[in-house]
Amino acid sequence: MNRIKRIAMQLIERYPDLFTTDFESNKEAVKKVAIFRSKELRNMVVGYITDYMKDKYAEKQEVSAEA
Repeated sequence: MNRIKRIAMQLIERYPDLFTTDFESNKEAVKKVAIFRSKELRNMVVGYITDYMKDKYAEKQEVSAEA
């Protein structure tokens, strides 16, 4: 899991505006910027990115609702 998290966070740091909360659009974005040896590894990284972006979006919504 550490490898997946590390790769995902590196991609998010390099391309912060490229990712959304949608798995399929994130999968296409990752295909454009990274090369993976296996489909399984790519999908695990994309899944982590999607979950991370959903959490980040939920935090933003929570903060704006409090204001």
